[in-house]
Amino acid sequence: SMDDPETAFCTLANREELNPEEDSIHYCLYQFTRNETLTETNKLLCDVCTQRHCGPKNNISEKKYVYTNAKKQMLISLAPPILTLHLKRFQQAGFNLQKVNRHIKFPEVIDLAPFCTAKCKNVAEGNTKVLYSLYGVVEHSGTMRSGHYTAYVKMRAMNNHLSDLVLQGQSQASETEPVKGQWFHISDTHVQPVSVSRVLSSQAYILFYERVL
Repeated sequence: SMDDPETAFCTLANREELNPEEDSIHYCLYQFTRNETLTETNKLLCDVCTQRHCGPKNNISEKKYVYTNAKKQMLISLAPPILTLHLKRFQQAGFNLQKVNRHIKFPEVIDLAPFCTAKCKNVAEGNTKVLYSLYGVVEHSGTMRSGHYTAYVKMRAMNNHLSDLVLQGQSQASETEPVKGQWFHISDTHVQPVSVSRVLSSQAYILFYERVL
């Protein structure tokens, strides 16, 4: 945050202790939220430096804009009641797009705290965990040109806590276990009960988590 440079790059939980495994959702989040240095052609146009260099009275057309090295980091400033993670399952291969088929590991319960700002707006003071429980997965089989979408969905009891989060933004639960329920695999009109290990071994394309803490 520009308002508070002291906490601009601070997170709710220590991200340096993560050491995430490659080909995992934690690694994807770690890379997406890493601290980047902007130098050379990526330098930032600095209004303060420009003002200092030219003085406020100069005509804008005569200003010599000043660019400076900077740091940039994308962090979560508001923890959502529903977390949707969309994996980029394609890459450029010459002039063609190619599907990325490798398995990306994802957990039943994920802690977003290492990816949240220290002053995350809807996390109670003193909390160092922001936990989410998996309840849905979209899987794509096939290639870039043709394929089939199926889904894994967890059937669970009505979650009043989630309703409170959505309606009032309140969070008072302290579950660290996944929300209990039965998983189903849905392919067009075919619905089949499946084990959680089957879900976690799927080639996830989109992941849906609900906030539990």
